[in-house]
Amino acid sequence: MFLAREGATEGRSRSMQDVYKECPVLENDRFLLRLIEEKDAEDLLKVYSDKRVLPFLNSDNCHGDNFYMTGTEDVRNAIHYWLKEYAGRGFVRFTVFDKSVNAAVGTIELFLRRAEDYFNDCGLLRLDLRFDYENPKDIAEVLSVIIEPAYSLFGCSWLATKAPVYAVDRIEALKNMGFELSDQCLGGSYGGRVYDGYWVIGEKHS
Repeated sequence: MFLAREGATEGRSRSMQDVYKECPVLENDRFLLRLIEEKDAEDLLKVYSDKRVLPFLNSDNCHGDNFYMTGTEDVRNAIHYWLKEYAGRGFVRFTVFDKSVNAAVGTIELFLRRAEDYFNDCGLLRLDLRFDYENPKDIAEVLSVIIEPAYSLFGCSWLATKAPVYAVDRIEALKNMGFELSDQCLGGSYGGRVYDGYWVIGEKHS
């Protein structure tokens, strides 16, 4: 489980602030994003043990892992791995914390992708949310915390995130925020597989 994702930055981010040396705390009136911590495991079990959440988790290029976890120890192991990747400048895994209920309700992964396909040099964002937050309002509120800071933090001019065709609430939120569905596929890191369903925002430079 939890094998490394493709295209990590390996320290080549052009951001003004080195997010891998000091991960910022980002927030709006309701949500706070910070680097994930082991203490989040119990709350996050409600995300990763819920089979209703599984179809919305982006496991592209994750070597077959579906991120279904049945116990707190599974989540702790995942957090240890995510923190190891952060220390190795692979990606940042933020905890999504809802201040109104004083609980972690999801995670966001972000990294600057390096690959030989259309999605080279973009900030790739993966959003995992508790099932009751999978609605247009909450999704937009969460993403509004990270979108603008992501450009400088990860040294990119555009972002991409996945929303399958059945994720109608997520798609509605993305459209409302200015994302557009790309007709390009993200390349697989093994076996020649490709992945569709990516929505983009920002300015891509060829």
